[in-house]
Amino acid sequence: MYNHNKKLTPLAKTLRKNMTKEENKLWYQYLRQYPIRFLRQKVINNYIVDFYCSKVKLIIELDGGQHYETTGINKDKNRDFELSQLGYKILRFSNLDINSNFEGVCETINSTIKTLLC
Repeated sequence: MYNHNKKLTPLAKTLRKNMTKEENKLWYQYLRQYPIRFLRQKVINNYIVDFYCSKVKLIIELDGGQHYETTGINKDKNRDFELSQLGYKILRFSNLDINSNFEGVCETINSTIKTLLC
């Protein structure tokens, strides 16, 4: 089980309704029908993660331009460290990955899940 900051729930709902083009693509073309349930914009501790699979404690993050600025890089490192300390596995993909190597992204997600299920 995980803790979550209930104050972030309204923001998570808003983000679910306003997904980026890349989040929409990954959700509607792959994760939504994946055999294991995924959730979108899930609050975990003090963070909202893009996609979450509770069965294998997998978090998938899609990174736009703000994640490659110094502040974004540092925030992501701290966030990933904190979540990994709690037992979560984090996969990060850039928007470019989604747009130019979608099949490879899906293969990586699938192979990671298979490994985590073992």
